[in-house]
Amino acid sequence: MKKTPNLPVSSRKVLPLLGEQIKLARLRRQLSAAVVAERAGISRSTLWQIEKGNPSVALGCYFLVLFALGLEKDLLFVAQDDMLGRKLQDAKLVVRKRVPKTRRVEITHE
Repeated sequence: MKKTPNLPVSSRKVLPLLGEQIKLARLRRQLSAAVVAERAGISRSTLWQIEKGNPSVALGCYFLVLFALGLEKDLLFVAQDDMLGRKLQDAKLVVRKRVPKTRRVEITHE
């Protein structure tokens, strides 16, 4: 039996919301659970768990379902606009003020 990860309280609604969005995408495409599960190479039971937002389902299975729905590129948007990370990075940037190196001019004897 798989152990279900203990998610922080503040994030317990994220996976069920993702699962619901995946289910709605499937229904908008008028695809049955059996068809999507077959295209994704997973069982209908696993698809059902994904659509419920079960955190014990491997991320790879979520990806396979997104791929079967033609939505795999949506994962590229995760953390794309990482505002907090960028602010933290900018706060730690050290601006070095230094005189640029001068070019050495070689004198050749002709």
